[in-house]
Amino acid sequence: MLYLCTKLFTLDMLQIPTFIQMPLALVTDPTWVFFVVLMIILFSPILLRRLRTPHIIGLILAGVMIGQHGFNIIERDRSFEIFGQVGIYFIMFLAALEMNMSSVRQYGRRGLLFGVVTYVIPFVMGFLAAHHLLGFSATSSVLLSCILASHTLITYPIVGRFGLTRHPVVIVSVVATAVALFVALLVLAITVGALQDTNWAYWVLFAFKCIVYGGFVIYAYPRIGRWFLRRYDEPIMQFIFILSLVFLSAALAELAGLEGLLGAFLAGLSVNRLIPRTSPLMSYIQFVGNALFIPYFLIGVGMLIDLKVLFGDLHTIWIVVVMVLVGTSSKWIASYLMSFLSKELKGGSLLMFGLTNAHAAGALAIVMIGTDPKVNLMDASVLNGTVMLILFSCIISSFATSEGARRIALMDTDTEENQGAWHGKCLVTYSQPDSVGLLTQLALIIRNTRIPDSLMGLTVTLNDYNGEAEGYREAQRMLEDATSVASAAQVDMKTLSRLSTNVAGGILHTIREYDCGEVMVCLTDRTTGMPKSSLGPIIDHVLEGTNREIMAVRLIVPPGTLHRVIVAVPQKAEYEAGFYKWLEHVCRMGEQLDCLLEFHAHPDTLPHIKSYMWRYHVSLHADYIEMAIWTKIMSLSQRAGKDDMVVFVSARPGFISYKGAFAGLPLMIHRYFNHTSVMLLYPDQWS
Repeated sequence: MLYLCTKLFTLDMLQIPTFIQMPLALVTDPTWVFFVVLMIILFSPILLRRLRTPHIIGLILAGVMIGQHGFNIIERDRSFEIFGQVGIYFIMFLAALEMNMSSVRQYGRRGLLFGVVTYVIPFVMGFLAAHHLLGFSATSSVLLSCILASHTLITYPIVGRFGLTRHPVVIVSVVATAVALFVALLVLAITVGALQDTNWAYWVLFAFKCIVYGGFVIYAYPRIGRWFLRRYDEPIMQFIFILSLVFLSAALAELAGLEGLLGAFLAGLSVNRLIPRTSPLMSYIQFVGNALFIPYFLIGVGMLIDLKVLFGDLHTIWIVVVMVLVGTSSKWIASYLMSFLSKELKGGSLLMFGLTNAHAAGALAIVMIGTDPKVNLMDASVLNGTVMLILFSCIISSFATSEGARRIALMDTDTEENQGAWHGKCLVTYSQPDSVGLLTQLALIIRNTRIPDSLMGLTVTLNDYNGEAEGYREAQRMLEDATSVASAAQVDMKTLSRLSTNVAGGILHTIREYDCGEVMVCLTDRTTGMPKSSLGPIIDHVLEGTNREIMAVRLIVPPGTLHRVIVAVPQKAEYEAGFYKWLEHVCRMGEQLDCLLEFHAHPDTLPHIKSYMWRYHVSLHADYIEMAIWTKIMSLSQRAGKDDMVVFVSARPGFISYKGAFAGLPLMIHRYFNHTSVMLLYPDQWS
């Protein structure tokens, strides 16, 4: 039997009163509660996939059915408070982490403009509706307007499934989300502060705390993160470290008077450059968030929704109708207006609307402050209306995001296909155990993700009777280590171990047998005592035996911690067959690592590089420096630091871009670039 109750009900970190409470839940044991939740997370997407319904809706509706306002199957215990809070932090953190910071620089102004538009329009419409249609006071109308103007990236995981996380429409929407949420919470703080008769000292202290907090996270996080990730390369340790940074930032944000949501988002922006999208660390973060914490949060939101509210009193129904209609229509108007004003965003209004319409944690935070007895600006009807707004906005946003993402994915042209897409596997040859992890990480960044099974690892063991057994065991260990790194990044890596009387011959045979498009080898410091033109007999013989792209690499630091990639390009490099292929590989590095690309090339070659960049990679941050004389590459040793990688684009003898000075590159690298990550690149060259 239902009975009245004035007990506080917890959602995440918020205390939400409910007036109707069901009898004790059937399942209260924490073990069984966790089991039921896992079954929902497992089977809900499977069921709704057949119904062609976004899985987010399934998780929320499942929460409605199993909660105290549904069939009252499980008790909403502390796990929903803790996991739910972690889940919403994960959503904001992932949104910031998966942003292309180069694209943010390009579309930042549009994101800021959209943030203002998607805040102002709902705020104005919400204020007028609350004041004139609902009869609220001016102060209460401001709080209700903040609820409608703010939004949460609930549907962001849907975008990830379409591979559009770095699309301009998505980037603009994410930036706008941060702007709208920040402004809404700031207006809320000002309104509540004004009610408490705060003086100017309160606001000076508030501004000071915000500046100190923001400065600390923006300045310290990248430096601390780079130091830790270089020192410890174990993915689980790195994951725990990054997660601790997120919660520290959220806690400090709350101490500064801001919401933890903004802290998690700012933490993601600060460490964005240190976590490549293809890295094992990113895979761990995405897996844990999408598999457990985010679904837990969505189910917890659903458990709070009471559908009987719609059949309660007419006043509550009217509030729900006004909030849903005004909130939805105002967000649509803002999205359509922004899409109309910007040509880069044309056709993206539906996706922008889907991403910016859903309400969740931000709206709950505002309404709970408004219903607090100390403030007393809102009653339980507004609380119930907000909860129903969450349900309807999440359902609408899920369908809108799915449909909008599908349309953009169909319209979006594949630049790699337009470029003629260079097919073929990326072959990584391993010869030193201590370089396996770093080489594999770089290969994950450079490989063509459009090609299935695009990564292949190879070891070649000399077929002699003396060290064959031990050499083979070491080769197997290296391949196992490489497979482990690739698997952590959710990439299937084919491995092959060969026994051969000639290492170079084994590599060349593999290139021909598996049609490998590019080959990555380890560049060692073993040039001492060799001719200055030699990279070693193995690499020299491979260069002579194939016309495919060869990348001889020496990494001093993990690729994810690189700050800049310096590329030295010889004159007439644009006439080589593999010019655009190696240029695309460099661009992938710049995109995945979100680092500066610095091209040093002849004045005749730079226009070709610029044209390609402006056509296919306009969002990348790149500098172009004229280098009329190739011998000036010696000066790069003074520019390059430990955080940089220097790429020397060379050529095989007899081809148009070949220079006699190329013969001295191995010795020069050994002498002057010994403390810098280096890649000696030989492009595809055809007779």
